Amino acid sequence: MKSIAPVIAIVLLSACQSGDGTPGSGPTHAFDAIAPDETLYFTGTEPFWNGAVAAGAARYSTPENQDGVRFSVQRFAGNNGVSFTGTLSDRTFDLMVTPGRCSDGMSDRQYPYTATLRIGDEQRNGCAWTDEQATAMSEDV
Repeated sequence: MKSIAPVIAIVLLSACQSGDGTPGSGPTHAFDAIAPDETLYFTGTEPFWNGAVAAGAARYSTPENQDGVRFSVQRFAGNNGVSFTGTLSDRTFDLMVTPGRCSDGMSDRQYPYTATLRIGDEQRNGCAWTDEQATAMSEDV
């Protein structure tokens, strides 16, 4: 019996061809609205949390630890956002940031990005902005 490995390799290589951008047509370019050299800030409520990511490092703060914890993260730009992964106090830290108006529910600020944070098995939802793409007061939006 002949090996099917060459057939599988051809199928996989053909799947890597660029598409026209329509769903299911193949890979598109990586998300680039947040440049790798921008500082990304994130925040959420219930419970309160915030932090920043810059140059491969993250800082995560809570009211109980206002100075925050600093740790290394890896950046990944997907098709519709960017994510950062690392280890925070022996638990996985996964921050996913996608474009979309976001409100923290506590102020009149509007943020340009939504943030989904998973620390271990716990998920938190919040908002994000960068040093280049600031927040806006609701009357400015």
